[in-house]
Amino acid sequence: MWSVGGKRRGGLRHGWNRNCLGCTMPEARVGLSVAAPLAGRATGLLECLRPQQWIKNGFVFAPLVFSASLRNSSLALSEFFAFASFCLVASGIYAWNDALDWRADLNHPEKRNRPIPSGRLSVPLAISAAILLVASGLAVGFQINAQTGGLVACYVLLNTLYSLKLKHISILDLMCIAVGFMLRILAGAAAIHVTPSHWLLLCGFLLALLLAAAKRRHEVDTLAENGELHRKALAEYSIGWLDQAVTMLSAATSVAYALYTVAPETQDRFHTDGLIYTVPFVVYGLLRYLKLSHSSEGTGNPTAALMLDPHLLLCVVGWAAVCGAVIYL
Repeated sequence: MWSVGGKRRGGLRHGWNRNCLGCTMPEARVGLSVAAPLAGRATGLLECLRPQQWIKNGFVFAPLVFSASLRNSSLALSEFFAFASFCLVASGIYAWNDALDWRADLNHPEKRNRPIPSGRLSVPLAISAAILLVASGLAVGFQINAQTGGLVACYVLLNTLYSLKLKHISILDLMCIAVGFMLRILAGAAAIHVTPSHWLLLCGFLLALLLAAAKRRHEVDTLAENGELHRKALAEYSIGWLDQAVTMLSAATSVAYALYTVAPETQDRFHTDGLIYTVPFVVYGLLRYLKLSHSSEGTGNPTAALMLDPHLLLCVVGWAAVCGAVIYL
């Protein structure tokens, strides 16, 4: 915590703290970004928008792939615009959330290096970018059709409530993340006018809930007693409870996906029972990710794990290749 002569101001102590890598007053650090060079502010803004997280919006394409419509260029274009809509609003929400949470991020070993808490980006600039991006994303969503736009708006509302309050409520914070992925799938289905499979929604929900729980476990393990300073909900989680949740969700996700591959409606849709051969990839991928999240080199970030771990990346590529062969060949 920040301290100068033991006096508190605005709930934080100002000064130097070993947890903040030699930071001075947080207000002074954020103020530095106002006079920062234009190139530095542009880089900081791009980092704040987190384009590497756009991979999560790939869930939008699930209805296109699993409705065997990938070859339809018109539907593929609509799905791409739905993907772009979510990328825009998600980046806007990241900027908004960072502008709200930069003080709490100072208590996190990794997040304190983000553009706002590190002083490379000003709060007003981040909020301005957030408003512009969210408005643009909503415009793209409603341009596709009203249902897609409405689902994108629901995603924005959910994440706004999450940023303001819901992320501080244990279990509910995990559910919000999982519902966000379901909204992506529903929006992808609405963009191409198909009815999403209940199996697809169930698998997406369980997988997102599992990844969220594994990430919370990593945060609780990494931050230890400082977790509550970063996020109130972390104080209500324990390693033991999260391990049980991850175990339960891993089993549920694996079983749900396996049942999806052998369900009569799945075999009727694709005219084959070959999708069952993708189950080993899913099980291996889940086990590999859980191993990484429990190891010292793990980050707890699913996106980083996918991009940095060759085993996990090859597993996803293999799963996609087998799915493509079964569905389209």
